[in-house]
Amino acid sequence: MARNGRPKGEDGEKAIPTSRAGRFARVARLAGSVAGGMVAEGARQLRAGNRPNPKDLLLTPANARRVTEQLATMRGAAMKVGQMLSMDTGDFLPRELADILGQLRSDARYMPAAQLDEVMSAAYGEDWQNVLYGFDPKPIAAASIGQVHKAISPDGREIALKVQYPGVARSIDSDVDNIASLLRLSGLLPDSIDIRPLLEEAKAQLHDEADYLKEAKFLAAFNELLDGDERFLLPQVLPELSHRNVLAMTFVAGKPIESVEKLPQAERDRVMTNLFDLMFLEMFELRMVQTDPNFANYRYNAATGQIVLLDFGATRKFKVEFVRQYKRMAKAAMKGDAKTVVAAAERLGYAMGEEGSEYQELMLEMFFLAMESLLADEPYDFGSSQMTREMSEMGERVLEFRDFWQAPPMEAIFFHRKLGGMFLLASRLKARVNVHRVLSARL
Repeated sequence: MARNGRPKGEDGEKAIPTSRAGRFARVARLAGSVAGGMVAEGARQLRAGNRPNPKDLLLTPANARRVTEQLATMRGAAMKVGQMLSMDTGDFLPRELADILGQLRSDARYMPAAQLDEVMSAAYGEDWQNVLYGFDPKPIAAASIGQVHKAISPDGREIALKVQYPGVARSIDSDVDNIASLLRLSGLLPDSIDIRPLLEEAKAQLHDEADYLKEAKFLAAFNELLDGDERFLLPQVLPELSHRNVLAMTFVAGKPIESVEKLPQAERDRVMTNLFDLMFLEMFELRMVQTDPNFANYRYNAATGQIVLLDFGATRKFKVEFVRQYKRMAKAAMKGDAKTVVAAAERLGYAMGEEGSEYQELMLEMFFLAMESLLADEPYDFGSSQMTREMSEMGERVLEFRDFWQAPPMEAIFFHRKLGGMFLLASRLKARVNVHRVLSARL
């Protein structure tokens, strides 16, 4: 079953390699099959009388399928690092690679019954089926770290169990290193991009996400912070049934958030206005942001109009100084104050270049374009926005300044991951939101 809950048929169920050796072997075989695909495609091109381009040989549809299939089967950090690279550095990667990695945001497999029984037995004992009634062996959702099942708790409540894939937690560091090496050796990742800080942060983030007891604390915290806010609906943690690799919570019904696309314009606008407000609340008041923008983490309760919030494993606490400087930068951008934007951006950790330089002008152009939706005090039409395409084109121009460019600050990457996800969802729903007014209320 895919992340969105749609059945994948028999192909959706695949055993997950649990040992480090087994997982490394998968990466090695993947590298070999990609190389073999390049040789075969090169021979085909030569027979056709063409002089093959190495990049074209590498980024064939067949090789894209090989990479996506193998990372989706491995799950865990192997799949997650692909997701993170496609979301966080997409503007600086070859478009073909970003497309390959982007497929991983909606492609996951679920574990077979024997592996599922192994995880459940470790958490609840061999008679776990007598503890949890009506356990449905078919997951209602599957992702990179685990899959979700419905069951009935001992006290009769309908619950959801987030069950972690075996071997995922202990393979995080090696998976991240192996996939990064594969991307480097294959030539898919440009030498000009230093992703080491991102990879180290990815490891730390993934270790946090693999600790379901930590996620339970974040979920409980958000329940407390949003208590009384009728716009949102969250599951409740069941601590007595939760373990480090199985998270138990009440089941909350809802339709995919994308279903809002079929509702009247006013409702689409209301839903996205509330989601933007929640994001700014998390950042500027709580300093605690759920940074995973996957659409599957949001549902829509059609009966009440409430937005269901799910999956708090990627929650991140932000430093006071970072939030202060980001707030300063946002305020300056809304006033068109380029000088203060540069000063705040540099305090955040961005390399902005010399005053008046072509590089600084380009960076400012990118900053103001990225903040386009909040500059004017009027509804922004996300459905007709060309900002994503324009940002991608600017990203290619930034690569011309390799001596100046450096990876963005890590906290900015994680917040922009969330911000980008909200932009994509608003575009999908064709929403119109006065982001300027929503943000102003939280600054």
